[in-house]
Amino acid sequence: MPLLRDPSTRPPLTGPEHPVVEPATGDRLALLTLAAPEDVPRATEAAQDAQREWAAAPHHVRAAVLRRAGDLFTAHADELRDWLVREAGSIPGKADFELHVAAQECYEAAALASRPTGQLLPSEQPRLSYTRRLPVGVVGVIAPFNAPLILSIRSVAPALALGNAVVLKPDPRTAVCGGYALADVFAEAGLPEGLLHVLPGGADTGAALVADPRVPVLSFTGSTGAGRAVGELAGRHLKRAHLELGGNSALLVLADADLDAVISTAAWGSFFHQGQICMTTGRHLVHRSLYDEYVDRLAAKADSLAVGDPHRERVHLGPLIDDGQLAKVHGLVTASTAAGAKLAAGGTHEGRFYRPTVLADTGDTTPAYTDEVFGPVAPVRPFDSDEEAVALAGASTYGLSLGIVTPDVTRGLDLAARIPTGIVHINDQTVNDEAVAPFGGLAASGNGARFGGDANLDAFTEVRWTTVRGDVAGYPF
Repeated sequence: MPLLRDPSTRPPLTGPEHPVVEPATGDRLALLTLAAPEDVPRATEAAQDAQREWAAAPHHVRAAVLRRAGDLFTAHADELRDWLVREAGSIPGKADFELHVAAQECYEAAALASRPTGQLLPSEQPRLSYTRRLPVGVVGVIAPFNAPLILSIRSVAPALALGNAVVLKPDPRTAVCGGYALADVFAEAGLPEGLLHVLPGGADTGAALVADPRVPVLSFTGSTGAGRAVGELAGRHLKRAHLELGGNSALLVLADADLDAVISTAAWGSFFHQGQICMTTGRHLVHRSLYDEYVDRLAAKADSLAVGDPHRERVHLGPLIDDGQLAKVHGLVTASTAAGAKLAAGGTHEGRFYRPTVLADTGDTTPAYTDEVFGPVAPVRPFDSDEEAVALAGASTYGLSLGIVTPDVTRGLDLAARIPTGIVHINDQTVNDEAVAPFGGLAASGNGARFGGDANLDAFTEVRWTTVRGDVAGYPF
């Protein structure tokens, strides 16, 4: 029996009708109604009402719902995979990875429900002094299109497990696999009504969610530009905003690296999911002694990869999400070659299917090197010394992920310590994610580790200090 409900049975929204489009073909998969800003107060009021009883529920009750939700992501993998492939343009392997992470996020969130809720503190006074973690209330989650299931569930699951209600605004381009799929999973898992609301809508709906007085905490994943707007609006309303934003992550390939092992890793870092990942390897920094061979071998790997419809063909790369993204990617590539970069592979497309692209001889004036492309583009640049590699890797407004390839692990760790970044992988590329690990970037990539592991406790609870005395305190007044 299908898990996902018919769109016509969804709670009524008041925005315009919106076709769910398959990016590979342009075919319409479903017709939804989007949320308008006027829908936000109704959702947040209902969430606030339902949250009080949910927060008071015993921890094992909340944990059981989260565990069942994790099981359902596995039990309904075939149906959900189909949506991730067709609606988000994912290859099946990427869809399976999202489903695996979604299940793990639920299982890890279930464990959060029984974590210690506070600390016993020493006090100078004759009293009991302690802290206690409490749910924040209603959490607003705004999630993007590129890894829609992961980037929604990583906030929704821990927020619910810790006793909160959630209002989720997925990107309208992936409203089903990034929004309604979660609602149907949790409904089937036994989540009480009113605790999870899905409002696919535009920027005006997102702004209404950020400004709503019933939503004290926002979890946003998206572009740096949009994140700045969310952070500014949240600050105006004195709210916490957890911002996971863009990136232009570097992969450092040191002179002692084994190119036989590196090329596959490097290609994955730049071309996985058509480069539409915030952690994508956007800058390949390669020691000059390996540079020419690296460019040739990475270009050969790019040329060998199949690009096509992931629902109907066995391919390595699927389509870019829409024509706007296609225009952005191709514009950066053509501007880069005009600025002097050498096109070693790719640079062409058929419709939304963009060939994996390698750009050599890139530098500070190469747009695809300095900017976040969000497409399957690998700019490559040489360096001559460790000091230059550190300087180049750190010379970015972003600070999300970093990969360093060298058999000398200690040397790799020493270099990493000198480069500002939220995530480091030694002998791996930059795209990695696990439910147990804190995730987040620095500078234009966001405001620190906000998701995963213990970071979820800080993200979705408030810490209250409480003291208890046996007698009423006396004062010299």
